[in-house]
Amino acid sequence: MNAGSTLKPLRSLLLVLVILALIAAVPLFSPSNRFLSLAISAGINVIALYGLSVLFGQTGILSMGHAALVGVGAYAAAILARDFGVGFWAALPAAAVASAVFAMIVGIPSLRVGGHHFVIMTFAFGQLLAIVLTNGGDYTGAATGLDIAGPVTLLGADMTDLTRYYQMVVAFVTVAAVASWGIIHSSYGRTLRAIRENEKLAASLGIDVGRHKIGAFVVSGIFAGISGVLLAYFLGHISPSQFASFPSIYLALMVMIGGARLIEGPLAGGILVAFLPEVLNLDPVQSRIVYGVCLIAVIMLLPEGLIGGLGRALRAAFSGKPKQQTEGRDAAEARR
Repeated sequence: MNAGSTLKPLRSLLLVLVILALIAAVPLFSPSNRFLSLAISAGINVIALYGLSVLFGQTGILSMGHAALVGVGAYAAAILARDFGVGFWAALPAAAVASAVFAMIVGIPSLRVGGHHFVIMTFAFGQLLAIVLTNGGDYTGAATGLDIAGPVTLLGADMTDLTRYYQMVVAFVTVAAVASWGIIHSSYGRTLRAIRENEKLAASLGIDVGRHKIGAFVVSGIFAGISGVLLAYFLGHISPSQFASFPSIYLALMVMIGGARLIEGPLAGGILVAFLPEVLNLDPVQSRIVYGVCLIAVIMLLPEGLIGGLGRALRAAFSGKPKQQTEGRDAAEARR
């Protein structure tokens, strides 16, 4: 392995860390509360997206029930706070474990069912969870949901302040990005990509495909559970409709637009989908149409996502190499 191939992954991580440092400095420019709220929501989504990128981008398994795993984390935090007085920091690991367990259960059918059949199953899981929460009576708050209120403190500072909560979410996004980068460039990540490229060949080489698939679901569940706790304490109220199948479609849309296989992809997808309606002044119906058009364009023109397509265009513009050679190299990188 040459020095260039060794340094390239570090450059991608460094780029993400620089971007996150700039994002963390946004409060210095006194943005509006609406801007900070949108940014916090985007950051919470990005944490969940990093988990989905491990599952979809590295393992090749698309889940349309990822928002349900976020909901498991959110409801776990709300119930722990209401019934046991468990605070934010103690709820984080508990909710992560709860979401990981549910993710493992959801992932078990993937050992026998694949492709669009499994996508439909995960979609149904999101709907089923919403039905269970809606009919859970006082325990889950039924259709109205649950309130969650309580101090979030760190070293004596009140983190419920909007600016401090924003900075805390950016810190969590940074940890999620570094963890995702570590998984991608580890031997475990290479094993997941081997399963993605050719499951039968990977099994013939002695890889326990089933165990690694379930492991990818568990990892995605941990990210989703942490995202759910942050969302619950940020909103102060959660309801079943927030975690049904259609929010999962938006998460899948974000990771596809940004690029599921690149460390920059979830960050770009989460920010773009969160702020595009605001920038273009779109109502909810118009934003859905724009999202659909963007998804079709990405699937047809940029299968590696917006970041991957942008990187390819920049390399083609500045490398001075023939187009065919550049495309061949990009195809090889995409396979890795």
